[in-house]
Amino acid sequence: MAEEEKPLLIKRYASRRLYNTETSDYVTLEDIAGFIRDGREVQIVDLKSGDDLTRQYLLQIIAEHESRGENVLPVNVLNDLVRSYMVPGGGLMPQFLQSSFEMLRESQAKMVENMNAMNPMSKMPGFDAMQAQQQAFLKAMTSGLSGNWSAPDPAEEDETKSSQGEDLDEIKKQLAELQKKLSKLS
Repeated sequence: MAEEEKPLLIKRYASRRLYNTETSDYVTLEDIAGFIRDGREVQIVDLKSGDDLTRQYLLQIIAEHESRGENVLPVNVLNDLVRSYMVPGGGLMPQFLQSSFEMLRESQAKMVENMNAMNPMSKMPGFDAMQAQQQAFLKAMTSGLSGNWSAPDPAEEDETKSSQGEDLDEIKKQLAELQKKLSKLS
């Protein structure tokens, strides 16, 4: 695996505005959620004190999504989280959750790898473009839980589209069929 990328540094000013140090502009919580969905790690620090506020803001992002009806965490899981804070030695819950998400990411990567190995269409012209679309679909379906996915390179995608013009409709049809099969497997 390539050298890990440094986290995106976001600075919080006294006015509570959040500043992206890479692009030199202000960002919102939704922007930060987008960076994370794209597989980017973020670090949010208070400009004046230097305190790490990342955990606080990530919890705020989750709370805002939950309050809008985007219920990802079932009530019983939320109850267990609250309970874990109340029990002495409740340090097992964070480790359990971290291990669970690591296993999920690894399983997703293995699933894609196995699908590619078993896929008789892998020798078909334009398969790389279709594979990139599959990965984007899986990433969208898992809300970016996996940091292993990368967005397809627009230059490569344009080159593939132009060289495979007539086959594109057929590939889209086959991709739709694969997506239906994938959804039945879930």
